[in-house]
Amino acid sequence: MPKISAKRQLTLPANQCRSAGIEPGDECRSFVADGRITIVRQQPGSAWGCLAHLRADETVSDEQSRQHAIETKRERRP
Repeated sequence: MPKISAKRQLTLPANQCRSAGIEPGDECRSFVADGRITIVRQQPGSAWGCLAHLRADETVSDEQSRQHAIETKRERRP
C-alpha cells in the first residue's frame, strides 16, 4: 500500500499506472470529492476547442463583466 512521504508525495503502484496509461513524466490532475482524491492523467489537447463556440462581447469591459457577476451573485443569495 502506498504511503505519503513527509513532502506529501505518493508513489503509485506500477500495475495501477499501467492500467491508467500513466507513464513517467506524464502530467496528472487531482480532485477531491466526498473526502476522496481522484488522480487523472492529463491528455494533451483534451480541452482544445471546448470553448470554441463562445464569443466575447467586445463592447463589455472586464470591469463591467466583473461587476455584473458580483451583482448577479448578490441577487441569488437567500
